[in-house]
Formats: sequence, C-alpha cells, structure tokens
Amino acid sequence: MLCAGALAPALAQQARGGAARVAPKPAEKEKEKEPVPAPEPPPAPYDRDLMRLSEIIGALAFLRELCVTPDAVEWPARMKALMEAEGVTPGRRDRLAGAYNRGYRGYALTYRICTPSAHEAAGRFVAEGERLSHALASRFGG
Repeated sequence: MLCAGALAPALAQQARGGAARVAPKPAEKEKEKEPVPAPEPPPAPYDRDLMRLSEIIGALAFLRELCVTPDAVEWPARMKALMEAEGVTPGRRDRLAGAYNRGYRGYALTYRICTPSAHEAAGRFVAEGERLSHALASRFGG
C-alpha cells in the first residue's frame, strides 16, 4: 500500500500526458580531449643505420657488463645520449629503445657467463659500431 501511494503522483502525471519527473542524472564528465599527436615525420635516410647502432649498443651494454669491463657503465649512458639527440618523437624513441632491447636481450639469452666468444662478439660490435658512427657522422653531419 505504501508503494502504491508513492507511485500515485507519477501515474497520475503520466495519465495526464506528462512525463514523470525523474531525478536528473549526474552530468557525465566530458572526456578531456587529448591533443592530437603530430603526424610522425618520414624516416630519416639514416634511420636504418641508427637502429642498427642502437642494437649494437644494447648488445654491448649486456656483454661488457657480463665480462666486467671498465667501460661497462658507458653503454647505457651512450644509448641515453643517442635517444636524447635522435628520439624527437615518441614513435622514434620507441623504435630506438626497441632496437637497444633486442640487442641486449639477444645476448642475454645466449650468454650466462663471460666466455672468449663473448669477448670476441663484443670486440666485433665495437668495431661495427665505430664504423657505423663514423659513417653516419661523415655522411649526415653530427
């Protein structure tokens, strides 16, 4: 009976053709419009070499640390400097970091202890990285 008494005004209003008053819904928050990211610029002509250099730095970061060489702490710092200089867009930063991580993880899966083979691989990476960085600097400035 109590419920029927509460519904009576709403039913009477509907019978008269009016809509029943409903408590107003809380206003939905307007979604904050995120700024549209700028379109990714076309890749630089040296991007392929730069990604390879990032991968080499990642491999050296792992191998030099594994073999406890004096320059072990330099490699992550070099990658950070490279990312600050070349990671001008989020997408590019992601690609550079991905290449570094591929190089690091690839050798982390292969080597558990420092072996003569690990030293040899690190030496080859240093030579290849040096060639790449000199070629990049001479061809594209820097």
